[in-house]
This record gives sequence, structure tokens and C-alpha cells, in this order.
Amino acid sequence: MTTFISRLSDDQVAAFEGKPGPLSGLHFAIKDNIDLAGSPTTAGDPRNSSPAPTSAFAVQRLIDAGAVPVGKTNLDQYATGLVGTRSPYGACHSVFSDEHISGGSSSGSAVAVASGEVDFALGTDTAGSGRVPAAFNGLIGIKPTRGLVSTTGVIPACRSLDCTTVLARSVPLARRVFDQIAVFDPADAYARRTAQRAFGDRPRIGIPTNQLDLDPLHREAWEQAIAETDGAVGVDISPLLEAAALLYSGPWLAERWLAFGQALTDDPTVDTTVRTIVTKGRDLSAADAFAGFHRLAELARDAEPIWEQVDALLLPVTATHPTLAEVAADPIGVNTRLGQFTNMTNLLDLCAVAFPGPARSDGLPFGVQLLAPAGCDNALLDLVEHRVEQQVEQREGTLVAVAGAHLTGQPLNADLVRRGGTLVTTTRTATDYRMYVVDGPLPRPGLTRTDGKPVGEGIEVEVWRLPAAALAGFMGTIAPPLAIGPVELVDGSQVLGFVCTADGVDPDREITSYGGWRAWLNPSRSGGS
Repeated sequence: MTTFISRLSDDQVAAFEGKPGPLSGLHFAIKDNIDLAGSPTTAGDPRNSSPAPTSAFAVQRLIDAGAVPVGKTNLDQYATGLVGTRSPYGACHSVFSDEHISGGSSSGSAVAVASGEVDFALGTDTAGSGRVPAAFNGLIGIKPTRGLVSTTGVIPACRSLDCTTVLARSVPLARRVFDQIAVFDPADAYARRTAQRAFGDRPRIGIPTNQLDLDPLHREAWEQAIAETDGAVGVDISPLLEAAALLYSGPWLAERWLAFGQALTDDPTVDTTVRTIVTKGRDLSAADAFAGFHRLAELARDAEPIWEQVDALLLPVTATHPTLAEVAADPIGVNTRLGQFTNMTNLLDLCAVAFPGPARSDGLPFGVQLLAPAGCDNALLDLVEHRVEQQVEQREGTLVAVAGAHLTGQPLNADLVRRGGTLVTTTRTATDYRMYVVDGPLPRPGLTRTDGKPVGEGIEVEVWRLPAAALAGFMGTIAPPLAIGPVELVDGSQVLGFVCTADGVDPDREITSYGGWRAWLNPSRSGGS
């Protein structure tokens, strides 16, 4: 499986390391239709081999925030597809099954995150291309309000609809990334200054009264997701479903032809399915375009009552999780079915967040999404974060606080991910903890507790949930003088965490004043001494 189309060399990656900022030390991947200075932006077409002179606006924002790019990821060619198989670089599959598709078009970005190769990734989402691979790989996928995140430096698929999207393993991390890139870009003609709107104290969540065409395993998981939604309001989503069908039958197909149709020659590197789909846009007339615009306006008006009844709408991301063989047998039909709950989002000016729902009975992930009108991005993230927290609390597992090399973006974080760990929150210890540097193969933090007298604001920790079956194996990797023991958090709750025995403490190597391991690694951002 080809996750990356190109990777930065060790020296290139090292040149980005160590920069202070809110995302310092986090590694990220970039869908290869988004520019990174010095790297070709292929859009899945090997003929596009010239290095980009500058980075995309969103990429540069992340680099300036301390994040470290590591490479450009595979995608459905020219971001046309929801399957992750339409690439001359090879098909991607879900990290949960080598027989099932990864979803696309942001296929490589999703796989890179889900496999633990990077902490987060950028993708794009025009028809669902960020949410579908998130759903098929158990991730969070943020599809922002159109124009809220710049698309400067993104090769257009459907320029008026394209969105730059974030994929991450947790809502808190996805949100940290999103906050850095949700900045108005005056160089982007489609950028908008969108005021954020809040939901009430008790957000109203809608569920469709329509009979959804889901495969049996998806339906079982969907019914469980509905059962977990207290006080849901039933709404008719017929206008949304009809709008979804417009995306590949209306003028927006001509917009794809305008964007890259000239590249769809009979060259063997051009994906034949992409050529077949997009070439139809060449023959659409201006009259066809206005007919599509008029029908969309009618459907948007028909959909208004939905948002009078509810604040957010819960939907499955897809109706099924196809195999690679099923996509090969019917590449257009399977793709069309995958987009029926995602295609309408940008057409109707909605924002959306995809997140894991109840797992299917065969062990594959089942993704759900919450949708809301434009400008509800932050409110939607609040709602998703609360819902995910509730789901996590209901799962079997143990909370473990990590403070050093296992933090997100640090060298041993991948071990937590491989063991099924999920990030719950970032917080601090109680105020009477001290931290010391402990030598070893890797420098490690030694966390100790004083006699109850505050010595600071507490030490930064991440709280992860580990499956019960994985805890013993994880504890076996901890070498003295570190051990697993009780750690009190700033809110008074107690979890397991890394603690240091007294014989491992060197008073000359105390770093408590920095407030945490990451701040010590980048002292210029902490004010510590």
C-alpha cells in the first residue's frame, strides 16, 4: 500500500524540528493536492513533477505554529473519488482491513494518521473526501464552513466548493490544528469572514425520519448510534439527499472539467474512471449550469425547516464499507453510493465533523457525522467532543496520564497508538508535583509529588485510555526508576500515570518551572528558566 507519494528526507524533516509554537513537535502529512514548498504537488498525476515554490496558506500556518511536515500523501487522482483506489501510485486500504478500502480522496492522509505515522494530516473535502476516509479509519475529520480555511495553494477540484480539512485521532488534537488554520486569507477569492454561532445549553440533535439504504452491518451500528442520542428530533432530510445527487449530475461537474480537464488525456497515468466521470462536464452548457443553480436554491429553501427544528444533524458518513474487489467491479456505482450522505454538505453551505460511532459487529469502524449550518464549526466541535467523551467513558479501558516521550508528537507516542490507546484530554497534575530529567536511552521525565505544598501550576500531561488487555504489556515497557502509579490531576481526580522513585531524582536536573516536558524541550515558548 502506498500511503505517501513523496517523503521529506531526514535532513529536511530535521530542518523543521524544534520550532516553538502551539503545535511544536507534532508531525503532519499533507495530501498531495496541497502545496509544500520544495516538493512537487502531483494531485495523483506523476506528470506534475515541478516543486511548489511556496507552501499553501494552511501548511505555512501549521509550520509557523511549530508543526513538522514529513511528506505528501496518496489520493484519488485530482481529488475525484471517495474510494482511495484511483491512483497510479497504488490503492490504499483501511488500517482495519487489507481487503477494505481506505476511503478517499484523502486516502493516504487518513492512513498515515490512523497507522500512527503522523499525529495529524491535511486533506480536502469537496464531496466527502475528508470524512469518508476518516470514517473508514476510525478518525476525526473536520470539514469546515466553506471559505473558513484557506484553499490558497490547493489544486482545485471544484474551486467554489473545495475545503481544506483536518484528520486526527482525537477531537482535542484536531481542534488544536483547526484553530491554527481557520484564519481569513485575503489572497483566497473564496475566503469568507464567517462569524461563529453558538448552540443553546441543550443542543437539539436531529436524526432522519427517512429510511436510509444501509448495508446490514452499517444499519446495526447506526441503530446503536441513534439509541445513544438522547432526545433526538426526527427530521425529513429529503432535500439534502436530492442535493447530494446534484453534485455529479449538475454544473459542478463542468467546474471539475474547467479545473483539470485538459490533463485528462489518454496518457496511461490518467485514471480511466476519473477521465470517464469528469469528461462529461465538457459538454454541459450555461443553460445546464443555471438549471442546476436554480434547483439547488429550491432545495436549500426546502431544507430550511430542518435547521429551525434542530441545531445539528446526525448522519452516517457512508451507507457501507466496500472491499477493494467491490470497487474494482463497479468503480462508479460504489463511489456514488458512498457520497449520498456527504455530497450535499458544501452545496448547501454546511459544516461537518466526522467521528467514530459504534463499531460494526465485524470489527470494522463505523463513522458518523454531525452537520450544521455555516458558522457553527466551534459549536459543532464542542458537541462532538462531548459525545466522544461520553463514548470513551462507556468503553472498557484504563486512564493513563503520560508526561514525556509518550506525549502526542513525541518519540514513543506511536506505542500508545499501536496498543489501541485513544487521547482523552490534555490537562495538568495537581500543583504539588515536580518534574526531573531522567537519563536513559531516551531522556525521560521523572514525576514526583512533594509534601502537599504547591510548587507551580501543575505539570502538563495527556490522559489516554488504554484497553484493559493492553495495559499489562504497556506497563512492561516502563524501565526503572520510572513506574506506573496513581497521579492526581488538577481537578482532583486520580488516574494511573508515570511516577519516579526517589532514587531516580537528581535535584540538579529539575525542570518543574517549565510546567511540562514539551515546554522544557522548547523553553523559549514557556518563559521558564
